[in-house]
Amino acid sequence: MGRTTLQQIALSLNLSVTTVSKALRSYPDVSEKTIQKVKEAAKLLNYKPNTFAVNLRTQESKTIGLVIPEIVHQFFSSVIKGVIEEAEKNGYVVIVLQTSQDFETEKKRIEFLIDKQVDGILIAIADQTVDCFHLYEVQSMDLPVVMFDKISKSVSCSKVIIDDIKAGYEATKHLIDCGCKNIAHFRGPLTSQNSIDRYLGYKKALEESGLKFDESNVYHCIKMNFEEGQEQAQKLLQNNRSVDGIFINTDMVAVGAMTEFKAQGIKIPEEISIVGFGNWFLSSVITPSLTTIDQPSYTMGKIAFNTLLSELTKRKKNEHVEHETVILPTEIIERESTLARKKFNISL
Repeated sequence: MGRTTLQQIALSLNLSVTTVSKALRSYPDVSEKTIQKVKEAAKLLNYKPNTFAVNLRTQESKTIGLVIPEIVHQFFSSVIKGVIEEAEKNGYVVIVLQTSQDFETEKKRIEFLIDKQVDGILIAIADQTVDCFHLYEVQSMDLPVVMFDKISKSVSCSKVIIDDIKAGYEATKHLIDCGCKNIAHFRGPLTSQNSIDRYLGYKKALEESGLKFDESNVYHCIKMNFEEGQEQAQKLLQNNRSVDGIFINTDMVAVGAMTEFKAQGIKIPEEISIVGFGNWFLSSVITPSLTTIDQPSYTMGKIAFNTLLSELTKRKKNEHVEHETVILPTEIIERESTLARKKFNISL
């Protein structure tokens, strides 16, 4: 049995197709009695709207693209959940695409979404992305773009972010407040804005507290994974065993580092205190549990979608669209990997 059409409903009720179409959308110039009769018939005949035809009339696909570096990643999976939940509430479908932190893959993903005629794009750019010409092209087609988390300051669009400088500062300041005097930093890729800003926050906290900033205490992570955390911990132990605190760019790297320190007999936090970033689930279950910066990933996803939806709505009404930057709050979650402040008589 084929798909039920408007013509079949109209024929069964001896109405025009136009009247049936209007009734299904509850137009005010159709009587309530007719609207009810048409909707009952549509339900009985298992009528499903022809989405493609509706999209042609409204010039909307009711789909958006969501481009992220990694899907199997606690932060981004939580963002995805927030985006999809808000999208479904508003009748949108989300196409989720992964770049694997690769610039060329990111460009291909954007081309795919353009070909699919999405209404707008949400994107957290890859760590390798420096040139954003592919996003300028999207904007030249009057297609709205909203960046979140991993952004480029060169792209003029709405953004949903955290204050990474402030978060990096607070993570490092927490280590200082715990009595650490020689603090290292495991940072992310040199081209990542998140990594740059967290590094700047780390450096600022040291300088404001009168502690020496030493570039040799900064260890560069590229893959940002568990194994790299182990490797950088090994390097640190070879180079400078006097380090008594580390601010690490992400929880996964931090857990790798903690595993290596424990294997080498280094006591956490008695000999070295550690602060991670992200508040992943694993940070609360590892022993000792990891002090970390919590960032609201689920909320970020919801707000990113609603920011895009607001722009789409304004464009439909031919209203002026003004780009905005939404900065979400972070907080430090104090756990066992840092020494208790009370040990040092430090008042909060």
